[in-house]
Amino acid sequence: MNVQYNFDYFQGNSFSELYAQDTKDASYAFILNYPTTAGWAAYPNKSKYLIQDGSDEYNKISYDKLFQKEAWKNLAVLGDTILGITVSPPPNLLFDYWRQHFGYSYNNIHVIPQSVYLDYLNQNARFDKFITLFPFDALQTEKHAVAPDVHYNLLSKATLSSLGVQCPQYASYNLNEVNIEDINLPRKYPYLIKVSHGLSGEGTYIIKTESDLNYCHSELKKYLASKSVSTIVVSEFVNNVIQNYCVQFYISKTGSITLIGTTSQLVTDEGNYLGGIINYRQTDMSKFFSMITAIGEYAHNKGYFGAIGFDVLEDRDGELFVIDANFRVNGSTPLCLQRHNLLKLGKGVAKYSSDYRIAGTLESTFKTLQPELENSDFIILSAQEINKGSDYTDIYGIIAANTIHEIKSIEQKLQQKGLLIV
Repeated sequence: MNVQYNFDYFQGNSFSELYAQDTKDASYAFILNYPTTAGWAAYPNKSKYLIQDGSDEYNKISYDKLFQKEAWKNLAVLGDTILGITVSPPPNLLFDYWRQHFGYSYNNIHVIPQSVYLDYLNQNARFDKFITLFPFDALQTEKHAVAPDVHYNLLSKATLSSLGVQCPQYASYNLNEVNIEDINLPRKYPYLIKVSHGLSGEGTYIIKTESDLNYCHSELKKYLASKSVSTIVVSEFVNNVIQNYCVQFYISKTGSITLIGTTSQLVTDEGNYLGGIINYRQTDMSKFFSMITAIGEYAHNKGYFGAIGFDVLEDRDGELFVIDANFRVNGSTPLCLQRHNLLKLGKGVAKYSSDYRIAGTLESTFKTLQPELENSDFIILSAQEINKGSDYTDIYGIIAANTIHEIKSIEQKLQQKGLLIV
């Protein structure tokens, strides 16, 4: 039987437009940062909605990444309708560039000190609901746009097999009930061990040797000692992979599905995310339609609405395996949202990375890259000036062109100007 799908691409360019249909019933705002367990956090997630963001204090995700670079990337494409909550505003130079490039006013940004921001949001009647990337322990249940228990369970790696899509075989274990040394592990390498709610790839261990397993055990024991993990997944490793996709769509409160886009993901051998490439004209999302339908229906039945991105591996036999599902705005969602603007400029291919760096201040960066910025060959989503003896600027950016060949040419030109991937 041939199943007919009637999915349309999202026609807007911002999160405000993406969420517009579902945010008319109350006053909504978007909390742009994740929670953290770091010692510097005023509201650490350490009680109910455990998040694994580093096994030791020294390797936890830093303030500048969590509250600035990551948050600003989404702020760049927030649009002018939904309020954006941030604890650290971008520099004026970045705002000026965004206004010129994206055309938004950015008058809907609400800056609240990190030391009080969740208490303030709980008490302020101006805000009814908050769209979040992850549930917050310290944010009142009724203030979450999606019920936090539901959202937390959807975000768990252990939920993958319930989504109705093909995924690697795996088993989940509650470490409050079983000793990690007693878990029956696969006899052959490689395989994966994942914590249930790792942030930005944290807590995913590819086990290829006994040394890898020993390191994984040592990391899990640190998490256990801090009581910041309870569930892990031991997963089959997908071999002979020829492509790694991130498929993104929006599920509305009524259950309707809107396509956002599909990127080809760039990852290290260790599985760490480097960015993504998208071909706006040629990417065929139809081979994912049955997966989108199943995941969308599951999310809708649980009471979720919003952006969803799921990671898919394709092997050389054409088999598709979903390896992760993120019920939230994803890292490459802003890349997907450039679709219509870039196609109007004749740019059908774009590459996103969160690991660009250039020597000098933010001001000098804009001067150095001015020709590429004016032509939209390079788009800055987020930029943070770092002062550690010698100034440099970290950038989350997009290179855009008509073909992959032109992308490479622009990359070489930018490298000659000092823009490097670190």
